[in-house]
Amino acid sequence: MSGFFEEGDWFAPKRFGYGAGMPIAWQGWVLLGGFIALAIGAGLLAEYIPDIGPVIALAVLIPATIVFLVIAARRTRGGWRWRWGLRNKDSE
Repeated sequence: MSGFFEEGDWFAPKRFGYGAGMPIAWQGWVLLGGFIALAIGAGLLAEYIPDIGPVIALAVLIPATIVFLVIAARRTRGGWRWRWGLRNKDSE
């Protein structure tokens, strides 16, 4: 598990716009896959337990999304900033 928290970038920067692009390291793929699995599980929970499921799903998804975005922002090569699609040393 200690290899998971190694230094380095997990996501490439987007070429156009703001935010992270696709994962470039296995840690980024694990983080993205875990978040997708959690979102699917929360959706299924909301579907199959109609009384309390949607509340629990939101109570799980909102903090999970915030954590995912913070980690992605910190582990994106060059950080999150607006990019116009021009090649420079930060986006290579």
